Amino acid sequence: MHKSRREKKIGAKTGMVGKTAVMGLLECHGEDGHSKVRAKVVPNTKRRTLAPEVHQNVVAGSEVFTDALSSYSELSEAYAHQVIDHAECYVKGKVHTNGLENFWSLLKRSIKGTYVSVEPFHLFRYLDEQTFRFNTRKVKDGARSLHPLLATSASGSPTRPSRARRFLLRDAKREGRGRRRDGAGEP
Repeated sequence: MHKSRREKKIGAKTGMVGKTAVMGLLECHGEDGHSKVRAKVVPNTKRRTLAPEVHQNVVAGSEVFTDALSSYSELSEAYAHQVIDHAECYVKGKVHTNGLENFWSLLKRSIKGTYVSVEPFHLFRYLDEQTFRFNTRKVKDGARSLHPLLATSASGSPTRPSRARRFLLRDAKREGRGRRRDGAGEP
């Protein structure tokens, strides 16, 4: 983008101005062999905000791979911490953050393509929905829709279908596309 156009669009300030911070943790190849993600809206990206989240969700002594954000610098005390600086390269041996970058890509694509615009106040709901989708991506769709409470959100509370989905389910039943009135087709 040209410098004058950038200033007109977003002003001279860059970085976190006008953005909401989101933190993500990816457990590579979990118990079932598939990666699991946890994502949470955080007030800022400072060390005193991010470090407690890492300590709460990651077992001490685990391998932790992060980008070069300085807020992660003290993680080396409790974890086998390795850093990948994206200004230099994206992968260095087995050290990379590509799995989590994949999740961010899926999240952004769903927001831009499906929901178009998301208010920061509601962002945690969209995060929970995408976290559920990512963590149950190997489950068949029928089983996923029958058991939406099997997954948990980043806060550990059971996830619920998004508000938009609840409205779609309610509207489908109201228009007669849900269960038949005579009771046939009930489980």
